[in-house]
Amino acid sequence: GGVGKTTLAQIVYNDKEVEGHFDLKAWVCLSEEFDVLRVSKTLLESVTSSVWESNNLDFIRVKLKQSLKDKKFLFVLDDMWNDSYSDWHELVTPFVDGRSGSRVIITTRQQKVAEVTHTFPIHKLEPLSYGDCWSLLSKHAFGSEDFCGSKYASLEAIGRRIAKKCCGLPLAL
Repeated sequence: GGVGKTTLAQIVYNDKEVEGHFDLKAWVCLSEEFDVLRVSKTLLESVTSSVWESNNLDFIRVKLKQSLKDKKFLFVLDDMWNDSYSDWHELVTPFVDGRSGSRVIITTRQQKVAEVTHTFPIHKLEPLSYGDCWSLLSKHAFGSEDFCGSKYASLEAIGRRIAKKCCGLPLAL
């Protein structure tokens, strides 16, 4: 946690060039309790800009499939924990009529989730180096990555200790 998976997905999702490449976009925050109906309904409501009262999964899936037909979509499924192939298959079945080039980005902490969802290529984010930690912290705290001759020079030692304690996690920084 905190290595930047969601932040990276947000940067891609909100990029102007990416935005122009897709007909539909939707973002769903998941959790340890994966509910195919909730996720499907959230996607459907995002792509149709309508509220759907039905709790009938088959109905929601049919409507989602119809809404995606011949459309190029980008979906982000953020913070996925469920590694059940059957749940995944049930969720993505309506996606098959989407246009070629459609994409689903999944953020997860678990390698097995990426494997079950056939997320290839897998991009594993690593913690930042100490130098990058210090650069990021000083930029946010003092508005500059260049600390030489700064009016905050007395705080540099403290800042460097803080950067070290953050263990390479941008969220902690």
